[in-house]
Amino acid sequence: MKTRDEKHFQIVAHIVLIFLSFTAVVPFVLLVISSLTDNDVLIANGYSFTPEKWSFYAYEYIFKTGNSVMHAYGISIILTLAGTVLSTVVTTMLAYVLSKPQLPGRHIFMFFVVFTMLFNGGLVPTYIVYTNIFNIKNTFWSLLFPGLLCNGFNVMLMKSYFVSSVPGEILDAAQIDGAGEWQVFTKVAAPLAKPIIATIALFNGIAYWNDWMNGYIYLTKRTDLYSIQNLLNRMMVNIQFLSQNSHNIQDAGVGLASIPLVSVRMAMATAGVLPVLIVYPFIQGNFVKGITLGGVKG
Repeated sequence: MKTRDEKHFQIVAHIVLIFLSFTAVVPFVLLVISSLTDNDVLIANGYSFTPEKWSFYAYEYIFKTGNSVMHAYGISIILTLAGTVLSTVVTTMLAYVLSKPQLPGRHIFMFFVVFTMLFNGGLVPTYIVYTNIFNIKNTFWSLLFPGLLCNGFNVMLMKSYFVSSVPGEILDAAQIDGAGEWQVFTKVAAPLAKPIIATIALFNGIAYWNDWMNGYIYLTKRTDLYSIQNLLNRMMVNIQFLSQNSHNIQDAGVGLASIPLVSVRMAMATAGVLPVLIVYPFIQGNFVKGITLGGVKG
């Protein structure tokens, strides 16, 4: 039987969560509606949930390049799939090793992982290392490789899950039955850690899908390797440049009049985030469970 204080707490908690959900959903709904609003209406009346005139012209403008957009989507999908799998595997293996109390130098390795959460070498040293040592500039690896160097937060979250939610007795029993360390990891520990693995995979997938900085820095010549984020960013920069310098471009007014400068920004943002929203519901259960259990203790 719940006490009165517990009931009051649940009521307040529900009100707060409903409010936070509302503040998260409403901006996205407005984003989608604005992307489907006629550009002239947006300029005249501003953003509205009930626009006077609907229009798909912003999306037509984005996708009229056809092959470029589809190619960029293909690059993003391949990058996200490959990066998610590889980075999740690396993170899982490192977290599993760090969860072993008998690991020699365990605290030293953990110190370096935590240190990367607080400090980094900076953009210039990172650029020099990747371009001069690894020679990944203007290659697909420049999009994939930087994300493979484990995120310290993900490692610690998964390590906490292994410690708190994967019974050591089961791992010991598998070793007694003759299983090697690799078999224990792949056949016992990893299957028991599916919720946190799915959670980390979601984190990594979103990071790879939304990443545009690596392409912006390292793809100076290979525009054919642009992800959808890089392509949309470049389109937006070009549109802004034409808009700001129209007085210097002969007959630019005619061409710029057909560009939905306001609505196209909303359409680009929607096109970039929509695939993530489609995938997320399928792994939402594992995401909540993994975060909850992974954060129990460290």
